[in-house]
Amino acid sequence: MPLRFTKMHGLGNDFIVFDADAGQAPGGDALRALADRHTGIGFDQALVLEPARRPETAAYYRIFNADGSEVEQCGNGARCVAALVARRLGHGPGELLLDSPAGLVRARIREHGLVSVAMGVPDFRPAALPFIAAAEADQYPLELPGGEVAIGAVSIGNPHAVLRVADVATAPVDTLGPQVENHPRFPRRTNVEFFEVVDRGHVRLRVHERGVGETRACGTGACGAVAVGRRRGWLDSSVDVDVPGGRLAVEWPGDGEPIWLTGPTATVFEGHTDT
Repeated sequence: MPLRFTKMHGLGNDFIVFDADAGQAPGGDALRALADRHTGIGFDQALVLEPARRPETAAYYRIFNADGSEVEQCGNGARCVAALVARRLGHGPGELLLDSPAGLVRARIREHGLVSVAMGVPDFRPAALPFIAAAEADQYPLELPGGEVAIGAVSIGNPHAVLRVADVATAPVDTLGPQVENHPRFPRRTNVEFFEVVDRGHVRLRVHERGVGETRACGTGACGAVAVGRRRGWLDSSVDVDVPGGRLAVEWPGDGEPIWLTGPTATVFEGHTDT
C-alpha cells in the first residue's frame, strides 16, 4: 500500500515520519526494508503519528528502530515530531503537548529551527530500565568477554548504559556497544553511551543505539549521559553535548525534576513509497 512520509533529522539522527490509524504500522519486514540505506529510504527510526489519545495533546507517536523493533522513546525523534506537528497546525514559537508510549512529552518550539522537549524525570531504579541488579547504585560492574567494565544505568523512558571514557574518539563503540546492548542483565537490551567529560558544562558523546548501531546523534542518550554524570558529581545542571552530528544542549536541575533536551531539527524531503 502507498506510504506517504516526511524524512527528517536531528543532527544526522534521521527518521521517516508517517501517519497511521491507531495501532496500525508496517510490519517488521517492511520497516527493515525501508530502513536499508541502499535499497530503501534509510533511517535510524520510523516515527508513526496516530490520532491524539488525550484531548489536551496534539498527537500520539510510536517509535520503531531500523531493525523493526518498537521502542519506548526517542529524544531527537520527539523533537522532529514536535516540529512537524507544529508546522501542520500553523503554530509559531510556543509550547506543544505530545503523547508517546513513555508518557506525555512537553515540547517548546523555538526560533531558528530549535526545539526543546522535556524527556521526563530520569529514573535510576534498575527495574525501570529493566536491569538486573541486587540494588540501585551509582555504578555497576558488568562482565564482558574482554573483561569487566563499569557502567551507570538510567531510564529516560528507555534504557541506557553509560560508560565514561578518557577519549571518546578512540572509544571501542563498535565492539563494546553490541556486547553491552545484548548483555543478559538487560532483558530488553539497552542503548549504550560512551562519554568524555571536557569540563563541568561540556561533554563529548558517541552512542550505540539499541536495534540500530552507532548513530550521529541520540537525544535520550545525551540525557542519559548527563543524568549519570550529574549524579556522579561530574557535571553542572546545563551541559553542551557534542555528538558526531553537532551539538545538543541538556538541562537537568536534579532529582525529581524533568530533564530537557534542545537542538535543531530539519526536514529533508517528503515522498511516498509502496510497503
